[in-house]
This record gives sequence, C-alpha cells and structure tokens, in this order.
Amino acid sequence: MIRTALLFAALLVGTSVEAQQLPPSRRDGFVYPPGRKIEPDTILIEAYFDPVCPDCGGAWEPLKLAVDHYGSRVALVLHLMPLPFHDNAFVVSRALHIVSTINANATFSLLEGIFKHQALFYNSQTQYMPRPAVVDKLVKLGTVTLGSSFHYPLKSGFRNSKSDLATRVSFKYSISRGVSATPTFYVNGFELPDAGSPIEFEGWKNTIDPLVKPREAKIQDTFLSFLTQPSY
Repeated sequence: MIRTALLFAALLVGTSVEAQQLPPSRRDGFVYPPGRKIEPDTILIEAYFDPVCPDCGGAWEPLKLAVDHYGSRVALVLHLMPLPFHDNAFVVSRALHIVSTINANATFSLLEGIFKHQALFYNSQTQYMPRPAVVDKLVKLGTVTLGSSFHYPLKSGFRNSKSDLATRVSFKYSISRGVSATPTFYVNGFELPDAGSPIEFEGWKNTIDPLVKPREAKIQDTFLSFLTQPSY
C-alpha cells in the first residue's frame, strides 16, 4: 500500500509544469559532517528521512552518535523522502534545502530543531491551517533555531522554485532506489533490514565494527590460530 501511494505520488510530481532535467547537476543528499570527503575506503551510510516522520526523529541521535564515534572512517549522506501522507513533509523538506544553500553546517541544526518540535507539523496540528501559515511557522522555527540572519533567506527561499525543484529531485531519487518507508538505511550501497524502524547506537556498532576493523580482526585471528597450534 505504501509503495503504491509513493509511486502514484511520483507520477504527480513528474507532471510539474516546470521543466525538470534528470540526472541533476549535483548528487542528491546532505553530507554529515558537512565537508567530509568520501574516499574509496570510507564506509558510507545513506539515510532516507522524512523530517515529519516520528521514527526518523528517533533514529537521528543514535545515527549521528555512530557517525561521530567512527570519525573519518564513516560518512553519512542524508536523503529527504517526504512521504505523501505526511501533509507538511514536502514543505519542511524545502526548508532544509533552502538552508543548505546558505550554510551547509546549519542544515543539520535545523533538522534537529524540526525533530525537537516535530509535533507542530503533524497532520492533526495543521489540518485547518493554509499552506502560507505553515511556511510562516517554519520560518519562525528556523529563525529561532539558527538566528535572525536566516529569517529573510528562509522566507524568500519559499518564493522561488529552486527549493521546490530540489525537493522533487530528492523524492524521485529515493523512489528510484526503491525506498518506500522511512527511515531506510543503506551501508556501502546495500540496504539494511527492517526499513521503517530506527537503529540504536549498539545496532550501528554491530553493523559497522566488522567493516571498520576487518584487517585487525584478521591479524588477531591468525595470531590466535598460531598460538593454539600444537608444537612438535
């Protein structure tokens, strides 16, 4: 049912009057930590988040803790996947795209602010609000979270089509990867099981530890094997 709804939504997004070229000029997603280089031996986590999804809110802190724990060995690329049954997911995703063009470091600060006040944008809280009122609420939250210097860029960002197009591209990219629930995680290109459920810090360690230290583990196994060999 979820996959059918998302495919239908993708068709609607594809009917935009504005011409849209794919592939885009830059790869989709926000790199965390901002500026981290993704080298060939970097373990890459790709997370597909809906910023209005409660499970994504619960998944963020342990994911961030895991990436910070492993330092330069691990990088995260966050993709936005605004689910069509979350009324405000698309407009909230637009706010993140707007902020990313101003200051990449501020993107994740705003994401955390949104998660902290996520209930403000639930369907039940905004069902009688017009879209401009929801945008105003987002701009106020962004201003309080990031500072007054972000007020005008955020407000004006909703008046042009760049963030709208970027959010559509993110949605289409997620659909193209077969994502149908949030949060969904990929590690080095392979999807982890239990899509739609958060992963705790220990779960991340269980996944990443064998990838970070395969060489040390191999050396240790060889050494132990040597020690246990019978002497003649």
